[in-house]
Amino acid sequence: MLASIKLNTPISNAEARKLGVGDTVYLSGILVTARDQAHRRALEYEKAGKALPLSLQGGALYHCGPIVAEKGGERVVVAAGPTTSTRMDLFEDQFIQKFGVRVIVGKGGMGERTVKACKEYGAVYCSFTGGAALLAKEGIKRVKGVEWLDLGMAEAMWIFEVEDFGPIVVTIDSKGNSLHEQVARDVRRSVQSIYQKLGLKSS
Repeated sequence: MLASIKLNTPISNAEARKLGVGDTVYLSGILVTARDQAHRRALEYEKAGKALPLSLQGGALYHCGPIVAEKGGERVVVAAGPTTSTRMDLFEDQFIQKFGVRVIVGKGGMGERTVKACKEYGAVYCSFTGGAALLAKEGIKRVKGVEWLDLGMAEAMWIFEVEDFGPIVVTIDSKGNSLHEQVARDVRRSVQSIYQKLGLKSS
């Protein structure tokens, strides 16, 4: 049975492992953004034995390059739509292993390496609707800080305080299930069936 679940960071291994593909999640607490460059730098820090500017243990990571403006002496989020997650697939398994991230939010899904890491270390990937940058903004209550702004606004690591951020849907769970792989298999079967009906050979 699919569930609607409210999660607060930090998220435990047990909480992450209770989630299943299709569950709807609303996040509260701290949500940290990271794209390609932030992933790369964090792993360089880890390799060099340097501590990250903040702990990601039990954390929620958002593949996002937000637009942030100054208003009344404070930073305000203008838009915060998800970035295509496959760009981070090269790094995400190490991120889960080394930093203890429990929930990853993005769009478009992730590959086999991330699926295996979610299963082994107890994490999930959740999909947020692409093109819904203003909806995402509504769940962000405050900009708590920013790290590595030298990488640029989009690539910096933004620290957001969120409340009922979502809805986000679990599409990779800690049991090794991936909705993205399932859809790809279904598409391949449908294509083969169409080719057979047309009397054509599939490539």
